Amino acid sequence: MLKPLGDRVVLKAETEEQKTVGGIVLASNVKEKPTTGKDIAVGEGRTLENGQKLAPAVKEGDRVLFDKYAGNEVEYNGEKFLVVHAKDLVAIVE
Repeated sequence: MLKPLGDRVVLKAETEEQKTVGGIVLASNVKEKPTTGKDIAVGEGRTLENGQKLAPAVKEGDRVLFDKYAGNEVEYNGEKFLVVHAKDLVAIVE
């Protein structure tokens, strides 16, 4: 599995099939980029100037809301993941 470094978080983006009002399924290139996902792995945190670690506010398994164009898409073992900095996470979805 991927193990993020520093204050990075590995997410599995949640995608939903999008349809128009008339029931037409939209092609993937016109769909909105997903903005929610599930934390798969969380890094140890950011190192402050005094050497202390500042742990991320999220933990593995949390559903989170993130900035629309945040992070980098990566493929690992045939699955697509998103690696984002903790600062790009907007909220935990409960």
